[in-house]
Amino acid sequence: MTRHTIAVIVNDQPGVLQRVSGLFGRRGFNIESITVGASEEPGLSRMVIVTTADEQMLEQVEKQLYKIIDVIKVINLSSQQMVARELALIKVKAEPNMRPEILGVVETFRASIIDIGPSTVVVQVLGESSKIEAMIELMEPYGIREISRTGVTAMIRGSITDGVSR
Repeated sequence: MTRHTIAVIVNDQPGVLQRVSGLFGRRGFNIESITVGASEEPGLSRMVIVTTADEQMLEQVEKQLYKIIDVIKVINLSSQQMVARELALIKVKAEPNMRPEILGVVETFRASIIDIGPSTVVVQVLGESSKIEAMIELMEPYGIREISRTGVTAMIRGSITDGVSR
């Protein structure tokens, strides 16, 4: 079982997200993360889905996705060089005397503090999932109050175009 990132180009229509995610559920696949947003083509959206499967299972999912009428293209990003990022907001307990120490960790990760309250700070960190996990691990001793993560978004590196042609 390997972690895979796939992009699914779909018509921007109500219910498409439900049909795509439902297909994964019916096949017994867990979606680790899913992001959806407008694509470069008007009327189309790009879903980026991270799941764990072997090659044969992934091939079956790709074939099943193409049976959904609103699916235009399925791209296995994991099989190519890709750029993948995730955003996390982490609210941490931060009494004034602990803030310099927390700021040191934040600066090391090239993250930023985006809100300061009387006893908490909100840290924004952007990067690969492993960077997000490492940041969360280092913030745990201070007392994490809340975490919000976007999920992975990704695309193929460089000048390779495997998206929708114009």
